[in-house]
Amino acid sequence: MSNEKKPAGPDFARGVSAADVKEGAMLLGRVGDKPVLLARSGDKLYAIGAECTHYHGPLAEGLLAEGKVHCPWHHACFDLKTGEALAAPAIDPVACWLVEEKDGKAFVRREKDDATARPHPSSKARRVVIVGGGAAGFAAAELLRREGFDGDVTLLSADRDPPYDRPNCSKDYLAGQAPKDWMPLRDAAFYQHAKIDLRLKTEVAGFDPHSRTVVLAEGGTLSYDILILATGAEPQRPPIDGLEGADVHTLRSLADAESIIAAAGKARRVAIVGASFIGLEVAASLKQRGLDVHVVAPDSVPLERVMGREIGGWVRDVHEKKGVVFHLGRKVNGFVDRTLQMDRGNLADVDFVVLGVGVKPRTKLAEAAGLEVDNGVVTDDHLKTSADGVYAAGDIARYPDPATGEPIRVEHWVHAERQGQYLARLIMGEERPFDDPPYFWSSHYDKTISYTGHAKGTDPHKVTGSVEKEDAAVRFQEEGRLLAMATIGRDLDNLKAEQALEHGGQDAHGRR
Repeated sequence: MSNEKKPAGPDFARGVSAADVKEGAMLLGRVGDKPVLLARSGDKLYAIGAECTHYHGPLAEGLLAEGKVHCPWHHACFDLKTGEALAAPAIDPVACWLVEEKDGKAFVRREKDDATARPHPSSKARRVVIVGGGAAGFAAAELLRREGFDGDVTLLSADRDPPYDRPNCSKDYLAGQAPKDWMPLRDAAFYQHAKIDLRLKTEVAGFDPHSRTVVLAEGGTLSYDILILATGAEPQRPPIDGLEGADVHTLRSLADAESIIAAAGKARRVAIVGASFIGLEVAASLKQRGLDVHVVAPDSVPLERVMGREIGGWVRDVHEKKGVVFHLGRKVNGFVDRTLQMDRGNLADVDFVVLGVGVKPRTKLAEAAGLEVDNGVVTDDHLKTSADGVYAAGDIARYPDPATGEPIRVEHWVHAERQGQYLARLIMGEERPFDDPPYFWSSHYDKTISYTGHAKGTDPHKVTGSVEKEDAAVRFQEEGRLLAMATIGRDLDNLKAEQALEHGGQDAHGRR
């Protein structure tokens, strides 16, 4: 007898009362051993796979709005009618099932056949070159093909590895809880089948917006109709004595993660310089590998500037309960002879250091080409740069905040993916400004913080629930208007905040 746990809920093959699934409601059930979600939208019943294709999040605990199902874990979004993944971080669709209604009951017995071939909308652009193989670059290339673009797509990446799940470099993969074969976003065969010319270990020497050509460092040029700059950001390394050595690591790539893992395998004590999200995630991951972990930062409370004192204090408490030692309000003066020198006291017997003191956008190519650059590559609300035919996405893009109109630059993985997807749809003829609210999540052991929106210079934040009990929402607003929300243990609240931000900081009823 199998010990595998069967999916929860009623067996839809036997039927359920159709009237029990109200408008806008979802019901979790199963068909055989497959979890299925039954939902009503527009007074019609639909059935789709019940697990998000990103990290298998429970869609039944998510949000159904405007014919879309939003995952509570990382805000992926699926079309209820077709199962298509409409928004990152999910790429693959969920299964669609046929729903039959008879004598007041709804039956779900078999999956729909593969979706009818999608139309191939025309695009004036025939050659798209993407510089950068990270979140934005991959997402743009993948969705171009999914949307039916039949021109040339060239993806130039300086990385040694095909596009991978970068957030896991500081989370499960670094902690030793995710194998390497989980990391690629697509296998090698995908790029060949999709006719995406992926070129790894490829440096771009420059580009000319007038002739619309890209010059490769190894020699040769590429012509483009549309150029997407998605060069990302690079970790900062402060000019401090000893922080340039081989035993001082930064974390940006899969190769960086592997270097840290190798160092951890022969170390006892590690110092994390910087109490940033990356720094603290690295602290959690290395603690799970059994190291003696110390975090050194000038902050009095970790993450206070972004998350507020309540969540910052909670994060510190979570780490301290696991044995992480904090040295806050300290400035690092050097790292010499395995000793981290600080303005007050030293930390001896440090085997290696990981820097988590922020990143800076890679804008050299844009600057050399004469594009407008100001703490990122300046774009309009369609992510278009100051040069015709050139767009920017991801960590380098500095675009108008839909909520405030002020220029912002966002360093979040999901947001970079969505900007790449936005540009793919723009190339295929969709005309709308980019207005997706930023979203990110941060994992610390088995605890997760979700953050939606972008807040800077807000009114005093408002906390509902209890941070200590890990059931809280922190609302950041300006003059009563929602700008962002951070949650612990309130995934649905975070999804609703995302929906409110999409409607100008108001909920579905027009309330702020």
